Amino acid sequence: MTTQILQFRKLQDHDRKQMGFVPGRSGQVELRLRTGSKATETVALPPEVNEMIGVLLEHLARGEEVAILTEDQELSPNDVSRVLGVSRPLVVHRMDMGELPFRYVGKHRRAKLRDVLALKARIDAQQAALDALAEDTEELMRDHAI
Repeated sequence: MTTQILQFRKLQDHDRKQMGFVPGRSGQVELRLRTGSKATETVALPPEVNEMIGVLLEHLARGEEVAILTEDQELSPNDVSRVLGVSRPLVVHRMDMGELPFRYVGKHRRAKLRDVLALKARIDAQQAALDALAEDTEELMRDHAI
């Protein structure tokens, strides 16, 4: 039995159309709260929260899946594989090699989101360097017939 820690959410097409949000549109986000007595209270949100909600709404409006996590959230190897876009066995291998810190909860491995994102940043930087190297190699082959 596996427990999903990472839960992605996506809006259905009819909900996205009903939302009426246009990606790229910025503005002030206000929150209307209804209490039990059906009275409505409007709350203005700080700019940082406006920005986060704007990013969230843009992704949902494009039909993408989103998940909201804290940096201390612990992820299972299955969840880590989803975040990194690699296989679960590769995640376990990286944990065993010390590339991804983790702890055991019983017999189950858990890695903090901040460590997963740091590993993702290193992988992305390595991939960018490899892409640049490949581009330079192709340029040398093209320009100098090597």
